[in-house]
Amino acid sequence: MKALIVGGSGFLGRKLARRCLAAGYEVAATCLTRPGEIAGVTWSPLDVRRQDEVHALISSLRPELIINAAYRHTDWTTTAVGAANVALAASLVAARLVQVSSDAVFSGAAVRYDETCVPDPITPYGAAKAAAETAVSAISPTAVIVRTSLIIGDGESSHEARVHALVTRRSSGVLFTDDVRCPVHVADLAAALLELAVSEHRGVHHVAGADAVSRYELGLLIAQRDGLDGGHLPSGRRADTGLPGPVDVRLECAMTQRRLRTRLRGAREFLG
Repeated sequence: MKALIVGGSGFLGRKLARRCLAAGYEVAATCLTRPGEIAGVTWSPLDVRRQDEVHALISSLRPELIINAAYRHTDWTTTAVGAANVALAASLVAARLVQVSSDAVFSGAAVRYDETCVPDPITPYGAAKAAAETAVSAISPTAVIVRTSLIIGDGESSHEARVHALVTRRSSGVLFTDDVRCPVHVADLAAALLELAVSEHRGVHHVAGADAVSRYELGLLIAQRDGLDGGHLPSGRRADTGLPGPVDVRLECAMTQRRLRTRLRGAREFLG
């Protein structure tokens, strides 16, 4: 199978590319500026905001599977319009499409959200991800849309880097004790994405960890795993800052988990 990872130079994209290679796929991946350093992957520069570039690349490669992991927190066009551009091009070559979405599509008002819940974003990034979901569903009804949460690895994620920076005083700020998510290990997420990609399932799926933890508790777990002094981690409450955004968002994954062989571990397990 020929697979294309859009946003392949990112944290999740790199893991997906390696997993596709291990599965024996012919793997191509895109980057915005700098190609990844994964042997066996064909790299192409791509700005997903440019429909002509997206169409030209996908028409040339003609992949059977496309996983879109491209986004930018502060850029609506990359996150929303880019997803539509990828979906349009995928439909023209009849490629199987998997769109990576986020728990940011929810406000947190309901706290617990299953796969049937309708997005109610309260941030520009959440709105862009919700718009991407709408576009992909309309353009490619057979696509899989996977909402996920904070993505953690074995030291490579931005969340882990921030914990190290805060403990060593190389960065300022706090980790919120009331900002709750369901972190997922990047290996579990990548495995689940590929399982869904080769399945007959379509529509929205939730792939997040089994544990709901605050960003502060997550920081303590990372610090403990890495032999850092968690007592140096500064804490605070989002509710006291007035920062916009959802506070407590917990993705319910029961329906998706029943469809997967991959077990979605909780942060207390994979960081234990």
